[in-house]
Amino acid sequence: MNIEDKLREQIKENSILIYMKGTPYEPKCGFSARTVQTLIDCESQFSYVDVLENDDVRASLPKISDWPTFPQVFINGELVGGADIIAQMHETGELKKLIDSVES
Repeated sequence: MNIEDKLREQIKENSILIYMKGTPYEPKCGFSARTVQTLIDCESQFSYVDVLENDDVRASLPKISDWPTFPQVFINGELVGGADIIAQMHETGELKKLIDSVES
C-alpha cells in the first residue's frame, strides 16, 4: 500500500482525525496547540498523526487534501480545515454540532 492509500484509509477509519505538528500532549506549534485545545473544548474523542515524525505524511497529505499547511482536521472523512477555520467554527458553535453528530 502506498502512502497516499494509507492516508486515505486513516482518514476513512477515524471519525475525527488531526494531522498536526507534535502530539496533543506536546504540540510543537501554536496552531496545532490551539486546534487540539478547541477539539478538547468540544469534548471530542479524536485521533492524531504527528507529521513531524512522519516525513512521508507531511509531504503527501497536502496532495490529497489540497491544503498546504498543518494542522489539518478531518471529520467523517472530509477535510474541515486548519487552525483558523476550526477556531471560527468553534466560535459559532458549528464545530460542536458537527462533532456531536459524529459521536452520537
